Amino acid sequence: MARTEGVLPGGARLADYLTVGFLAFNCPLDKVREALVGCGAHTRKRRDLPREVLVYFVMAMCLYPRVAYEEVLRLVIEGLRRIYGDDVSEAEVTKAAISQGRTRLGWEAMRAVFDQQVTPVAGEGAEGAWYRRWRVMSIDGSTLDVPDEQGNAEAFGYPGGGRGEAAFPQIRFVGLGECATHTLCKVEMGGCRESENALARKLFPSLDPTMLVIADRLFFGYDIWRETTATGAALLWRVKSNLRLPREKVLPDGSYLSTIYACDRDRRRKQNGITVRVIEYGLEGVPDAEPLYRLVTNILDPAEGPAAELAALYHRRWKIEGMLDEVKTHLREERKVLRSKTPDLVRQEFYGLMLTHAAIRRLMYEAAEHTGQRAEDLSFVHAVRVLARRLPEAGAIPP
Repeated sequence: MARTEGVLPGGARLADYLTVGFLAFNCPLDKVREALVGCGAHTRKRRDLPREVLVYFVMAMCLYPRVAYEEVLRLVIEGLRRIYGDDVSEAEVTKAAISQGRTRLGWEAMRAVFDQQVTPVAGEGAEGAWYRRWRVMSIDGSTLDVPDEQGNAEAFGYPGGGRGEAAFPQIRFVGLGECATHTLCKVEMGGCRESENALARKLFPSLDPTMLVIADRLFFGYDIWRETTATGAALLWRVKSNLRLPREKVLPDGSYLSTIYACDRDRRRKQNGITVRVIEYGLEGVPDAEPLYRLVTNILDPAEGPAAELAALYHRRWKIEGMLDEVKTHLREERKVLRSKTPDLVRQEFYGLMLTHAAIRRLMYEAAEHTGQRAEDLSFVHAVRVLARRLPEAGAIPP
C-alpha cells in the first residue's frame, strides 16, 4: 500500500483553502450542526476538537487521499478560520487527537449529513435529466477494499475467488444515481457478502412517483419488482434471456404484455401475477452486441412510453457506471484501499467519500448551467480547476 505524503506537494495553495470553503458552502455549518444534534454527536466539551470541523475533515481527507491526516486537518482549520476563529486555530493537530475525535464523532453523523444534504440536483427542464414526467435515475452497486485489520475482516469479510480469499476485506455498496448529473443521491453499504439486491431494498423508501428507475438484469426478481412497483416509481429493468415471459397481448409499438409469477405453482394457478410490458430489441452494427435485449417496465401504456424511446433510454443506465468509477478511481486518485482501520471509521469515511463526490458534482452542475453545457459532458478529473474559478464568485467561505 502506498504511503501518505507528510505534506501537500508544493505546499498548500489558495485553491486548497477554497476547496475546503466549497465543502462548507455545500454542507452549510448550521445544517451540519443540526445533523450532529439530531444524532447526538455534537460537541459537548469545547476543549474537544469541534465535531463540525471533523465532518469537513473527513470530506477533505477523501479529496487528499495521499496526504497525512495532520496536514489535511491543518488545511481544514485554515480554510474554516473565518467560521470558527481562534478556538479552532488552536485545536490540537496530532494523529492521536484526530483519531480520538473521529471516534467520538462516529459514522452515523456522516450518514445523517449525507442524507440531509444530498438530493437530486437537476431542475425542471434540465437537458437529459427527465423523460417525459419522470426524473431518470439508475441503481447499481460496487465494492471498495478496506485495510486488512481484524475488526474490518470480522465486520465486512473477504471476497472469495477461484484461488481463495482476497488480500483485503471489502465493503459492498449500492447507489441510486441521477443520470444527468452523476449525483449518487442515496447509498447503502454493508459487508462484501451482503447481496446488492438486499442493499437495493434499503433504497426503496427513497423512490417516489416522480422517478423512472433503470436497473440491470441482476436486480430483477418477482419480490423485488413487486416492492419497487409499490413505491409508485416507473421502472425500466433489463431481464435475463431465459426468463419466461409469454406474449399475452402484442401492442401497436411491437412491445407486449406478459405476467410474472413468484413460482411455478402460482403460474399454473394464474394467481398473484404481476402484469409487465416487455420490450425486445437488437443492436445492429454494434460489435459484441448480444443477439437480443429484453426490458420489462411497469409503464403499460405505449402512449406514455413508446418501445423505441424506452429502448434508447435504457442505455443511460451506464451513467451510474461512470459515477462509481469517479468515486473509486478519480476521486481517490486510484488509491484502491480506504484509509480507516476500524469498521465504524470505515463507514464514516465511506459517507465522507459520498458527500465529497456529491459536492463536486453539484459544482459541475452549476458550472454547466452557466456555460450552457450538460453536467454529464464535463470532465470530472478537471472539476477542481472549475472549483478554483467558481468559488471566488460565490464568496468562498460562508459566514
